[in-house]
Amino acid sequence: MRINRRRGEQFGWTLGWLGGFIWVAALAMQCGWQGQWRASASGLLLTAVAGGMIYYCAPWRHPLRPYWQLLLAPYTLFMLSIVWAIVAFGGWDALEFNLWSLLQFAPLLIPVLGVPARRTWADGEFPPAQMK
Repeated sequence: MRINRRRGEQFGWTLGWLGGFIWVAALAMQCGWQGQWRASASGLLLTAVAGGMIYYCAPWRHPLRPYWQLLLAPYTLFMLSIVWAIVAFGGWDALEFNLWSLLQFAPLLIPVLGVPARRTWADGEFPPAQMK
């Protein structure tokens, strides 16, 4: 019987991503209280889809797939949730948005383009002789 010694990493992936999307659910509920039912329903749907993708794209479910491939779905949904929030709360004009504002999002690309991108879940597994 093999004991899963990487439970902390699994909790980190799941709870970290869920924590990254909890603000969408909170804003969707606020839209509901304000009577904006379309924005509320779409925000809650976006949160539910994100939860499903967090589960489906979990690295332990696809141990040989590189992290950059697994991160594409949650990151895409995260960017989509930012667009959802902008549209739900007044649109682009309310933000005074310009192209220089996109530089704020550059650090978000580090896990997708950096060193962790090529790693896989299986890279962290110990050979059976080292497990005790």
